[in-house]
Amino acid sequence: MGTPARQIVDKMFQAFGAQDVDAVVDTFTEDAVLIYHGTQVMPAAKFKGKDGAKMFFEFNINALEVVFFNANQFVEEGNTVIVLGNEHFISKENGNHLKNSWVQIYTVRDGLIARMEEFATSALPAQYGGNATEEN
Repeated sequence: MGTPARQIVDKMFQAFGAQDVDAVVDTFTEDAVLIYHGTQVMPAAKFKGKDGAKMFFEFNINALEVVFFNANQFVEEGNTVIVLGNEHFISKENGNHLKNSWVQIYTVRDGLIARMEEFATSALPAQYGGNATEEN
């Protein structure tokens, strides 16, 4: 079942999977801060409040077709939930494939997400000189 912090993060992921923007936004505080540090192909961005959360998730849901979105590992400590995952999207505008591995850090306050910070990379491990291959 997880900590209360994990429960609200799970609720947000479920709403995102259902492509329900309003339900996603309901999991954030009024003064939430969302920081996306960007990748080799996606620019960094910062969003504030429920309106910012709505803008961030509307883009992800409306502009991108989800091939897969995997939350692979969770680390919970107090009001912090760290999630490691990977994703594959296709741009609805131009058909480009966007594949990322990521770490998301959630801070929960009063039962809602007050901060989401994402660190992602679109580089494959082989691009760093290793011999690992991409996995779903």
